[in-house]
Amino acid sequence: MLKLDYISCILTIISTVLIGKKLWHGWVIAGANSIIICVIGVQSAQFGFVPANLFCIGLYANNLWNWRPKTQV
Repeated sequence: MLKLDYISCILTIISTVLIGKKLWHGWVIAGANSIIICVIGVQSAQFGFVPANLFCIGLYANNLWNWRPKTQV
């Protein structure tokens, strides 16, 4: 069985490093990590994690939209 807590730990570190380097890929990884945390919250009956991480997913999507490379016309 997958150890979601270890996967989440690794994704948290990777996303933080990438965002710190101002790479938009970090927001994608952070979003995937929030999905995993939602799954962990449901499996462990800690339902407070779900709305908090759904909010984070929305925030990450907004940040990704704002950080995406600007195309020149």
